[in-house]
Amino acid sequence: MSYSVCAVICAAGKGTRAGFTKNKLLLKKGYTVLEKTLSAFDFPAIDEIVVTASERDFNEISQICKAFPKAKVVLGGETRTQSVYNALKAVQSDIVLIHDGARPYVTRQTIENCIQSVKTFGSGICAVECRDTISVVENNKIRSTPRRDTLRQIQTPQGFFTENIRYAYERAMEIGGEYTDDASVFGQFCGTPNICDGARENVKLTYAEDFEDNAARCGFGIDTHAFGKKQDFIVLAGVKIPSHSGLIAHSDGDVLVHALMDALLSAAGLKDIGHYFPDTDEKWKNADSMNMLSQVVYLIDKQGYAVQNVSIAIQAEKPRLAKYIDDMKNSLSSVLKIDPTAIGIGAGTNEGLGYVGEGKGITVNAYVLLKK
Repeated sequence: MSYSVCAVICAAGKGTRAGFTKNKLLLKKGYTVLEKTLSAFDFPAIDEIVVTASERDFNEISQICKAFPKAKVVLGGETRTQSVYNALKAVQSDIVLIHDGARPYVTRQTIENCIQSVKTFGSGICAVECRDTISVVENNKIRSTPRRDTLRQIQTPQGFFTENIRYAYERAMEIGGEYTDDASVFGQFCGTPNICDGARENVKLTYAEDFEDNAARCGFGIDTHAFGKKQDFIVLAGVKIPSHSGLIAHSDGDVLVHALMDALLSAAGLKDIGHYFPDTDEKWKNADSMNMLSQVVYLIDKQGYAVQNVSIAIQAEKPRLAKYIDDMKNSLSSVLKIDPTAIGIGAGTNEGLGYVGEGKGITVNAYVLLKK
């Protein structure tokens, strides 16, 4: 049997828990949260979309919904329960999926799981397993701790046959009940709801920090130093390595760290190492590059970022570097404040080609990923 499907998008909130002066779903960074949520449901399996809006936001939300032909806007209520009840009166489809507008990262797979659960079991409540132990607390005292394998973290969408959930909401409105989700309403008046697979990424944007830019930043750096310094070693990642000649540089010539510093600064949107450590300043003559790297880590920390992982490629015909790579990783990990397993270092020759292949210098390419 073929069923038509409606998505109800709850968008009548005020954003008070986030501390905003307007509806959090209307905050815009290229697009609004509401637009992203609507886009998630804009595919052939969904026949209609009903969006709830407060009186204050009604015109703005109506304007946004013009880009989604399946969508129509209804006036919400003072509470979520009242808003959903108003929306259900406008639903024409056989199945309805009720979804928080503040969950913009819902996937098509999650939505399809919900629809299938309704068709098979009469309801579909998206949920994921709890990773943490959950305790019942009263007056700062743990009263009980249920078994974690019996607990689920409930999400939306929550799906039902429209006639059933509409009946349940009518009964809820008659008794003046207030509910935080639709499964509770269904459970009280219709029967036991059925769980279906949600997704970890289907998070609800609730507090101000949830709206911060947490995107990772990538950066690339490259540096080259020529051989010619009269010494019998080079320094890479702070590790002293025997060599036929040293690398020419104003500082200690640690070409690996110099490439890495440029990658870090680039990822954080800062200027390059020439700005912070100019070779015209005697302060940096023969300087320890690992100390300079510590200062760069401090600079990116001030920008609100930390290193997530590092990938480095060394091109050197000589000296042979394989047996020093673990030492280099351990040296970098202490300064970057990450595990050595998050640092990849590869070393290769240039097969006798170019200045590297002729043994005239070393080039290092560094790639970094920063996390907020």
